[in-house]
Amino acid sequence: MTHVPYLKLDHIDKNFSRGSTETEVLKDVTLGIEKGEFVSIIGHSGCGKSTLLNLVAGLLPVTRGCVLLENKEVNDPGPDRAVVFQNHSLLPWLTVYANVKIAVDKVFSSTKSRQERHGWIMHNLDLVQMAHAKDKRPSEISGGMKQRVGLARALAMEPKVLLLDEPFGALDALTRAHLQDSVMAIHAKLGNTVMMITHDVDEAVLLSDRIVMMTNGPAAHIGEVLDVPLARPRKRLALAGDATYLKCRQRVLEFLYERHHFVEAA
Repeated sequence: MTHVPYLKLDHIDKNFSRGSTETEVLKDVTLGIEKGEFVSIIGHSGCGKSTLLNLVAGLLPVTRGCVLLENKEVNDPGPDRAVVFQNHSLLPWLTVYANVKIAVDKVFSSTKSRQERHGWIMHNLDLVQMAHAKDKRPSEISGGMKQRVGLARALAMEPKVLLLDEPFGALDALTRAHLQDSVMAIHAKLGNTVMMITHDVDEAVLLSDRIVMMTNGPAAHIGEVLDVPLARPRKRLALAGDATYLKCRQRVLEFLYERHHFVEAA
């Protein structure tokens, strides 16, 4: 019996039409992600990274091929795939607690009592160290804190796959580092399956089990998949001079530079 990955992107094409013009954004993308694996998708701007994530999220339809989660085809958004976007997308008129409560009520209203749901909301705010700010509104907290709440809301849905779309892209370097550490700790604790879009090479190597490198668009496809054989838990300071870390980092940079150089020379 052939092995079926937990999440499978099966020969995916994605075209966008505008008037009589059709643009092929993704061409024949095939990828298997195992349960509990942390996979990053990296590539230059315009290579269709976010489009790929939106296909997995069910926010866009595939043109050809299919997305399979536990061998079932995915066509629509669902709580089994939670997305954290670069802009936190919190509702500004609701408190931190209420922003997470919306997701919890939607997913668990029939299976958890009100008291259980309250406990679950607080548990997930605790996970991202935001329980202390539960009564604050988004305008009263920092950008990094907003992203923590967005992460808590996504985790509270108990998704089968956590989809991160450049979740730290708008943050300063120190806040970004703290959040990366938080995501590593949460992944270690929960063993959740994560697919992350990024253009940050160090972030990809630090967090991932595998890095999927996309060619430049149009008709972008997977150019190379790199295993990151670094033991977990990972400590960023210890890795700074680690030979395996540096080798992985070098390979991703070479791939991106070669691709970019090829386009410039074309």
